[in-house]
Amino acid sequence: MSSISIIGTGNMARAIGALAVAGGNTVEVIGRDQAKAADLAKALGVGGTTGEFGAVPAGDIVIVALLYASVVPVVTQYGDALAGKVIVDISNPFNDAADGLAIPDDTSIAQEVAKAAPASASVVKAFNTVFGHVLEKNRTVDVFFAGDDAQAKAGVSKFIASLGLRPLDVGGLNMAHWLEGTGLVLMGLARHGVENFEVALGATEFDG
Repeated sequence: MSSISIIGTGNMARAIGALAVAGGNTVEVIGRDQAKAADLAKALGVGGTTGEFGAVPAGDIVIVALLYASVVPVVTQYGDALAGKVIVDISNPFNDAADGLAIPDDTSIAQEVAKAAPASASVVKAFNTVFGHVLEKNRTVDVFFAGDDAQAKAGVSKFIASLGLRPLDVGGLNMAHWLEGTGLVLMGLARHGVENFEVALGATEFDG
């Protein structure tokens, strides 16, 4: 299984961390608030540990589970501590009304992370099209992901599968912008289409 570090202590960190531990992965929880990180690691049970914010993460895969405005600054702050790591950005840069993106049309948070990260790090966009509360209920859903490094994507795909979820590769890191837009589609569907948030997006394969 995989060695995972999660930077963040919110709902998505908790949901992904719990599934990761259940799937046999080791999970290091990192937060600016050391007490919150320790509490989450303890709640995850065997396989959960606590790391020091700003130090080199123990995991080969580092999931940045923060609000979008904090993602690039934190990656920049970490600097060379992320060298050689696979960085997974799960954020959605929504505007205040969550009906549009709060970033330019020609980029994404994941692409900005790639600019800020060490050259030896690889960036993958994933998990932003799934609600945390849906993950918490151990529902089998599709997880779309994108990135430029085939080896990094293979590792993330294996990790996603270990959570009991279906990994679906949508292409290079340029597709991260469209995944962030897909997060908006999910919000619109929850608000207007099915009128509840117990919903997930997925792909259906047909024969012939």
